[in-house]
Amino acid sequence: MTFYHATLLPKNLTLLEAESILKEHYGNCVLIGVDEAGRGPLAGPVVAAATVLKDGEPQNLNLNDSKKLSEKNRKEIFKKLPDCCRFYSIGEASAQQIDEIGILNADFLAMRLALEPIISQLIELKMPYKILVDGNLYIREMEKAVQMPIIKGDGRVACIAAASIFAKVHRDSIMAKYSEQYPNYGFEKHKGYGTKMHLTAIKKLGLCEIHRKTFRNIANA
Repeated sequence: MTFYHATLLPKNLTLLEAESILKEHYGNCVLIGVDEAGRGPLAGPVVAAATVLKDGEPQNLNLNDSKKLSEKNRKEIFKKLPDCCRFYSIGEASAQQIDEIGILNADFLAMRLALEPIISQLIELKMPYKILVDGNLYIREMEKAVQMPIIKGDGRVACIAAASIFAKVHRDSIMAKYSEQYPNYGFEKHKGYGTKMHLTAIKKLGLCEIHRKTFRNIANA
């Protein structure tokens, strides 16, 4: 597999500079950034987001990979992002779906669900598009020709970074709500990841409905 971004996008570029280069490279294509959050946790959904940034936006948001931002900064950017997007959408795959089809397929499912409404609008507007996917894999069950995987794209290209922030903050809010429904697991703190606190709660309380029962870490808890 050839990753064209290795030559297109030198590492010293800002995220907005990288996006500008990709826009020029792909001519009149609309760039859709897509990323996911929640692939590794033991509980809760995997969430994906897709974004199309407005031209010239966002100049002052300090976009970056959501994992490199503090929770406070992520939430501040999250509040401002909708006004900077031409389109954005979020997709989810539940813990039950993850158990049924596997985490990678569920990841791709969430991405397709996030992309579908944006792609439908672009097709209606007769606008060509290119999907910039964070990582080194093409989204399954979607045409490869319209995709460009970008390794560590959430820290390299603005629209992917925006998608990563949408996905992360949205998923964190879901886990905070689950903490009210299942108050003794600490979901509001660890967001479902396999922390010592979470594993101790599983040993004491057993699994709840939002746990991913096929994950090995759970079987060993």
